Amino acid sequence: MVQPSVFFDLDHATVHRLFHGVDRVWDLLPRLPELLASWLDGRQVVEGEVMTGAVIGTEPVFVAAGARVEPGAYLCGPAYVGPGVVIRHGAYVRQNCILLDGAVLGHASEMKNCVMLPRAKAPHFAYLGDSILGSRVNLGAGTKLSNLAITAAGHRKTFLVEVDGVVHDTGLTKLGAVLGDDVQTGCNAVVNPGTLLGRGVRVYPNTNVRGYHGAGKILKLRQHIETAEWR
Repeated sequence: MVQPSVFFDLDHATVHRLFHGVDRVWDLLPRLPELLASWLDGRQVVEGEVMTGAVIGTEPVFVAAGARVEPGAYLCGPAYVGPGVVIRHGAYVRQNCILLDGAVLGHASEMKNCVMLPRAKAPHFAYLGDSILGSRVNLGAGTKLSNLAITAAGHRKTFLVEVDGVVHDTGLTKLGAVLGDDVQTGCNAVVNPGTLLGRGVRVYPNTNVRGYHGAGKILKLRQHIETAEWR
């Protein structure tokens, strides 16, 4: 239940290439530096539009034809930016990121050591750390995919993920979220480190999510609001 095919449609050629030989879905993340090194071959290749005011760092990057990097965005690299990708004003793409066809990283959004599969979107004020976003995922404004947990003694720990009663040691001290195809989050949702969401899961606004939730679930926050006269 933790294979990539459980979370993602692998028919897309580049998605299939990404996950070739990956048994547990999160095992893609530590492979990103090596994978990008083989894809980029130490070069910067810019075929798409890098608008005046956007910045590309000194690391290897590929920006495909039809992609657009808007003013104020910073593309650090190593990074692969596929066709039709939009990196909007003020976005920050840090090390070891892959954005596939039609993905959108929006204003004031940051990603690091992440993969966005085709048409995944983090349009507004999002943080994506050490995470994989499936095809057509949409993050509501302010969604945070946090990636680090600290013990009471102040030490980092490797993440344990429980799926259907089986506990898996990921071996990773940083792990954000794995969001299956078509997952959607509401505004200001917080997805805690090591969270796995199956295909089509819906997360309501302001909800704090952790653990594994299978395909098709709806995760809701219920709160009681009181009203009173102020004069």
